[in-house]
Amino acid sequence: MLNHTVSFHHFWVTIALVVGTLAGMSKLSDIHEKKIEQRLKQLNKPAVKSVHSPDGDIIDCVWIYHQPAFDHPLLQNHIIQMRPKSDSLRDKTGDKKTDVILQLWRTKGECPENTIPIRRKTRDDLLRSDSIETYGRKSSATISPTIYHLHGDQTEVHEHACVYVDYGEFHGSKSRISIWKPNVLNTGELSLAQTWVTSGDWDTGLNTLESGWQILHGLDGDNNPRFFTYWTSDSYGEIGCYNLDCPGFVQVNRYISLGAAFNTISTYNGDQYDFHLTIEKDQDTGLWWLKFETYLVGYWPSFIVPKLADSARKIAWGGEIAHYVEGRREHTLPQMGSGHFAEEGFKKAAYFNSIEYIDKSNNPITPFPQNLEAIVTRPECYNLKVGSSRRWGTYIFYGGPGHNPQCL
Repeated sequence: MLNHTVSFHHFWVTIALVVGTLAGMSKLSDIHEKKIEQRLKQLNKPAVKSVHSPDGDIIDCVWIYHQPAFDHPLLQNHIIQMRPKSDSLRDKTGDKKTDVILQLWRTKGECPENTIPIRRKTRDDLLRSDSIETYGRKSSATISPTIYHLHGDQTEVHEHACVYVDYGEFHGSKSRISIWKPNVLNTGELSLAQTWVTSGDWDTGLNTLESGWQILHGLDGDNNPRFFTYWTSDSYGEIGCYNLDCPGFVQVNRYISLGAAFNTISTYNGDQYDFHLTIEKDQDTGLWWLKFETYLVGYWPSFIVPKLADSARKIAWGGEIAHYVEGRREHTLPQMGSGHFAEEGFKKAAYFNSIEYIDKSNNPITPFPQNLEAIVTRPECYNLKVGSSRRWGTYIFYGGPGHNPQCL
């Protein structure tokens, strides 16, 4: 009888523990879902209109003064500057619409005046990130283009094939960047082509403004090349983000959506597509303007990147990949550029052409190829070739396949 009583007691204790555990799990699940809901509300502003892109994106047309930038305490009373004041930035095509459809979502519509297009974030977007709170930020393992390898205890490796000018007083960058869709098989890896405008250093807080195209499934949920921006003022720590994923960048344009996919992509030995990208400091206001083709997209206020308040120290152009080495003996396969080496040349390798930096007098300067420093972290995996011509100015071909018999 005693044994039956003890067994009966153990049964109810077990039931109580299971029910208690399930209740605790349910409570944690509820808290998690509430955090997701709150973060999505923070990221997604009320839309005047929404455009459904063929790739599944939803682009919300948000009233220009309701954009995320105005969540920043120093921007709450900010009056949007629709145009730069510097003459060098206000050219004849600086804010005019072009008939060329550059992004996929625009094939289905456009945003009304006084709104800006913002790619809607979803629950799945947040669940792919390292954490809900850090969504929109680069991994802490991300490195600057001047560092070859990570510390021994880290498993994410970034590799580069890029050129740069350093130790100057630069007010910006200009170049044309070809658009490709390299293979990036693992969801946590990336491949990109971009410009870096930087000042400061890694230990005391690197400040950088970045833009170009990238494939990053962990952020966007697919393998489409997308136009992007990034900024940080603390060496990719807790300050800064992609696109409009935190307060900082102020967008003024209703035709270009940061983070949206391109409508045209270059093909091997076929049609080639590129875009002109400018990042330039307005002398009169201290704002760093981003220009995509003929569109003035918006600007970064210099107070969010204080080491860039006067000028940039370094400008870089080129490609980058990230791959994981934990538990692997071989190099993985994120391709860079077209996935082909630089020596294959036009229509086969990716390129930057019309490369210029902007000096402290706001004059565009074409650097001589011999005056560009190069970083090629693993030439057997990815490489580059620098040249110049009357038509292209100073240019680079760059890229590579990643894993191959020489890249192990």
